[in-house]
Amino acid sequence: MPEIKAFFDSATNTVTYLVWDKATRQAVIIDPVLDFDPAPGRLSTKSADAVLAAAKAKELEIAWALDTHAHADHLSAADYIRQMTGARVGIGAHITDVQKIFRPMFGPTPDTPDASVFDALFNEGDEITLGKETIRVLHTPGHTVACLTYLIGDAAFVGDTVFMPDYGTARADFPGGDAHALYQSIRKLLALPPETRIFTGHDYLPEGRSDYAWESTVAEHRAANVHVHDGITEKDFVAMRTARDQTLAAPRLILPSLQVNIRAGRLPPAESDGQTYLRLPVNRLGK
Repeated sequence: MPEIKAFFDSATNTVTYLVWDKATRQAVIIDPVLDFDPAPGRLSTKSADAVLAAAKAKELEIAWALDTHAHADHLSAADYIRQMTGARVGIGAHITDVQKIFRPMFGPTPDTPDASVFDALFNEGDEITLGKETIRVLHTPGHTVACLTYLIGDAAFVGDTVFMPDYGTARADFPGGDAHALYQSIRKLLALPPETRIFTGHDYLPEGRSDYAWESTVAEHRAANVHVHDGITEKDFVAMRTARDQTLAAPRLILPSLQVNIRAGRLPPAESDGQTYLRLPVNRLGK
């Protein structure tokens, strides 16, 4: 089984994972965060640097920076990890569909982000070598069309597909999202062995819990996930998810995040004045 260290970012409620093979010390970083304060437009690499410092202290070689999807609530530090370590950057192959959806939202830019900004695009059933470990790829769409789950030993890194059992599941109302697909993806995950550990991409505190958490099991979700435990039908889930999503506001960082994350964590190219800009299109989102 792999070694796992989690890093919780309180600003975005995101969990980043440093995962490594004990025998070879090769490691992967899953869902790294690039810190962004939108008021002054200030970027920081503090969160990513903490992960890199931990990897250095453990004498790990970072082989991959993997995103589970193009996040809408935080900027990805995948490209920063690549620059600092030489790691390769990977994501789901359907990121090209996400790029097609969101590129027009930000108007004409000096570049046109496409598949080439990533080092590898993964499909269902692909395998990634990590030392003596094998990372198996599951396509788990619904939250977005491109969402992946990475299976390493007995651990499943599910991104935003499910959260902790007492919080439920991810929204499915972003462009390209689909509640029916999300239900099917979750049932795929819950068909894994019951002892499989589920590592979520975020945690939010539901009523009655005061400590953040991000690890559970397939058995716990099947028994107690408040949205999708055993016995919940697809029809019931879609009705619940659709009604719930209609009450949710857009994530605070959705516009900065998407224009960076469809570029694998790179900022847009500098404009003619030498300054880099993030664009905020007016009235382009539904909420």
